[in-house]
Parts: sequence; structure tokens; C-alpha cells
Amino acid sequence: MIFTYKKIPAFLTSLLLAVLMTALPFADARAQSKTEIVKEIDDYIKKNMEVNHITGVSLAITHGEDVFYTQGYGAYSDGREITSRTPFPIASLSKSMTALAVLQLADKGQIDLDAPYVSYFPDISPTDDRITRITIRNLLNHTSGLNDKVNPDMTKSVQFKTLQEINKSLDRVKLANDPGDTYNYHNPNYQYLALLVEQISGKRFSVYLKEHIFAPLGMNGTFSVSLTEQINENDAIPRGHYLLFGNPKSTAEPIWFIEGPAGVVTNAEDMAKWMRAQYNPQLLSPNLMEQYHTAGQRAPYGMGWLASNEADWGRSISHSGIFWTYKAEETVYLDKELGITMMFDTGINAFLDYSAFVKGVSQIMVGGKAEISAINSRNMEKAMILLMAGTILWSGYSFYRLKKKKNRLTAFRRKLIFASVRTILPVLILLFLPSILAIFAGGRVVPWNGIWMMMPSLIIWLVLLVVVNLVNNTFLYFIYFNSIKKRKSSAISK
Repeated sequence: MIFTYKKIPAFLTSLLLAVLMTALPFADARAQSKTEIVKEIDDYIKKNMEVNHITGVSLAITHGEDVFYTQGYGAYSDGREITSRTPFPIASLSKSMTALAVLQLADKGQIDLDAPYVSYFPDISPTDDRITRITIRNLLNHTSGLNDKVNPDMTKSVQFKTLQEINKSLDRVKLANDPGDTYNYHNPNYQYLALLVEQISGKRFSVYLKEHIFAPLGMNGTFSVSLTEQINENDAIPRGHYLLFGNPKSTAEPIWFIEGPAGVVTNAEDMAKWMRAQYNPQLLSPNLMEQYHTAGQRAPYGMGWLASNEADWGRSISHSGIFWTYKAEETVYLDKELGITMMFDTGINAFLDYSAFVKGVSQIMVGGKAEISAINSRNMEKAMILLMAGTILWSGYSFYRLKKKKNRLTAFRRKLIFASVRTILPVLILLFLPSILAIFAGGRVVPWNGIWMMMPSLIIWLVLLVVVNLVNNTFLYFIYFNSIKKRKSSAISK
């Protein structure tokens, strides 16, 4: 190409734009600067925090080789500012790190992914012979045949204290499915894997993670714990919350054994380093790295990741982390070399879509607009308050009609039947709520304290519905039997 003097300014402008396009992740026609993108992200997250009543958030964004942005939002309960170095529990995001530890040992030839788990633990004496067929790959893919119903996790009355105790459960459990046949997300699968890492490496699981994953990646603020009690006792970690009618309630995380599937505590700066390692492999051979990011045979869940391939976004790996008082979301778009992790000091809530935060940030990063969803905690809790007020008004109106209106006995009988059904239905929903939720949660069995923290306003409304129905029913039965009594007295007098 031959340049003339007049073409030089145009060439320099084009060159400058090209440099900016390369420097920014996905600059669009608006050609936003990094400062503008960051401001848009900050505004979006702060508004989303406000409408969802979230008090603390930590964010990490990576693009290619670079850490694009890390930031903390909000404050601790005591007023300390949350920063990009504030430690947060990431719950099930830990599974991808546990899977990596297993794959590293497989890379060294010390673990065969298709070997039976029991081959590494000859002291296991299962009553169900199928347990001898559970492979390491089955555990990684959640196709072991175990689930929360046959092998309790969160609902276990006495929680394990150490990984050395967990193999006892395999001696007495009966599998729900044959190994390899069915996908059932089950935390203990990753407890067995963590114990396997200890068995093969000869090191405590937390020590192995530190020496072979966290330290090589420079994740110096990251560590692993065994019990949620260790989270509650750590003053450096912001206190977790649940939402009661949209009001954040600071509370301790219920005691739960989490080493392996959910025990990692980290910060935004370290998660940026973790995400960069996903599209710049340095801890695994290429073959195992590809397997690490691939979906399983029975479900999108592969080895510590949910793997997908979408037309607009290409290949991606993702995972969410769920505690009752903390939440985390992570997505790494492998083809776009874009990674986003968000950590929250508020737990799972029926009216709060945490994944929308990550989706919104990703839209901003590719030059789109992030909208605040109308279905958010503030609006939904207002709707619940209106529903409760409507329930009370309806009850009062029904009571007024019963008192004013004289009904025939046949009409009363119909009213009694309908009233009984209205009372029994919410009672049954409350009684079977854990089983109902298990259907929608892929077989996960949730404890009652967790259900309360996840949906307190819904539970209060169901209880209110039972109470007002019982009051109305009592009055209805009183009128009905009183009417029968009067009719009999009238018949006798005649």
C-alpha cells in the first residue's frame, strides 16, 4: 500500500482505533473507553444491588492475558469497606478446583480416571456391590448413582468433621441408580474426590490445593476450609445474610461439612488469576485440559464445570456456588477469552437471580446494554406483601359475608368442603415443601433452616393462609352446626 501525505492522519486514526479495539475486550461501534465500560459496570451492579437488597459484592473480570477489572462493592456489617481483596466463600465453585487437583494427579499417572474408586481404598466393604463399579470419572461427572435421598448431605443430622470419615457412608448406602446411568448433582461425590487427593498425594487436601494450585497461580489470599463454622469464625470474611421481606438479615451460615465440594474461600483478585488459567493452560496437559472443559456423557456437567456451546458466545464453562448466606457465580467464555466471577454476601433467594448479574456484565463487556430485570427482590417482596394483605382482606370479607348472609344447609355443606380444601392445600405444601423443592432442584434435599432462609416470605404467606382459613372454617362450622341445632329444635317444637 502506498500512502500520501493526506492519507497519513486517516491512517493514524485507524491505527489508534485498532489499538483501542485490541486493548478493550469487545469494543463495539460506540468505541467506549475502558473508563466508560467500568463506569457502566459499576452503575449496573450498584443499581442491581439496591433493587435486590444485597449489601456486599465482589467482582472479577478477565480478558485474554489481562485482568480487566476487579472491584468490591458495599461494606461489612461493621462498616469496613469491601474491596477486591475481601475474602468470600465461593461454595460449589470449589468443585472446579477439586476436579483440577484430581486431573493433575491423573496427569502424573497416579490416578486412572476410569478405575473404580474402591481400588484406591481397599478397606471399603459396601453392602451394595454396585459401589465397586463407581469410577473416578463417575464421581467427577456426578453419575456415581448416589444422591441426597440415599446418601444425605445437608440434611445429615450429625455432619462429618474430616474427610477421613466419609468412606464409612459407602459401606452402608444403597445406590439410587447404577453407576454411569444417571446424572445426580451430589456434593459428597466431591468429598470422596478430595479424600482421593489426600490418599494419593499424602498431603492434607487443603495443603495440596495451596501447593499445587493456589501458589502456582499466585492466589495468595485463597484457602480451603472443612466446615462452615470456620467461615463464621473468620472476622476477615463478611458476615452472610438472608433476605426477610427484602431486609438483609445478618446471620451465621448453618453448620455443614464442605471440604472438597464447597470449601474454598477467595477474593476477586485471586479469582481473576484462576479464570485466566482456564484459557491459558499451565496446570494440565492439553489433552486433560480439553477433558476438563468438556461436558459429561449424561449431562452438561463435566469435571467441576457446566460446559456449553452457544451460537453467540461460543464455548463456555460455568458454575454457581450456593450457601444459605453467601452466593457466587462464575462464567468463562473460552472462545472469547472473557471471564466473569461475582461473589455475594447474601445467600440463595427464591426472588433473586444472581446469574443475571453476570449476564448483565457480559453484555456490557461486548458492547450491549444491561437492563435491570423487573423480577427482582424489591418488586417480588412488594408483591408478597400485597398478597398477604389481600389474603387478610379476603378473610375479613368472607367472615363478613358468612355473618350477614343466611345460607341454606346445602350451601353451607358446599362451603365447608371448599373451605377444607383451601385449608388442607397450603398445609400439604408446607409439609412436603422439601420434597417439592427436590423435584425442581435435581434431587437435592434441602433442610428446613435452608428453606426458611431461601423463601421466608413465601413460608409466612403459606402459614398466614392456613391461619385465616382455620379461623374462617371454625366460624363456618359453628354456623353450620348451630343451624342444624336450630332446625332440630324447630322440628321438635312443632
